[in-house]
Amino acid sequence: MTDTAIRRIQPDDLTRVVELVHELADYEKAPHECHLTVEQLRDALFGDNPALFGHVATVDDDVVGVALWFLNFSTWRGTHGIYLEDLYVRPGQRGLGLGQRLLQALAQECVARGFERLEWSVLDWNEPAIGFYRSLGAVGMDEWTVHRLTGDALQALGGQ
Repeated sequence: MTDTAIRRIQPDDLTRVVELVHELADYEKAPHECHLTVEQLRDALFGDNPALFGHVATVDDDVVGVALWFLNFSTWRGTHGIYLEDLYVRPGQRGLGLGQRLLQALAQECVARGFERLEWSVLDWNEPAIGFYRSLGAVGMDEWTVHRLTGDALQALGGQ
């Protein structure tokens, strides 16, 4: 019988979690954009002022899935919420309910802390993920468009 679990990320998980994030970047057809290192993740999760949090999914004590998240704030609701930055389960371990259990863990965090939102983005071509999220009751925010500043544009604006 397969032993599965969802738990908070621990320092011993960092190498595997970085591998999973790079696998996700490859799946999302953007491996060249993923530069995450173990040291960066360690600082973000376990440094003096952690601003990133995470859970892992394990199968027989092997980390096969990850949910990395941080707090946001809704001025309209007047409460914090959780923004899910990455959710990934290795393809060979899908179908075990691990993705749903990772999202459930984040929903439980929201409920326990009085947060009113759990949000994330999904690529518009990722129909399997969109269908999965909708099956859980998630609603697409189609009227909103994500904007981002990076690279030269960020430097130009920030340098003024």
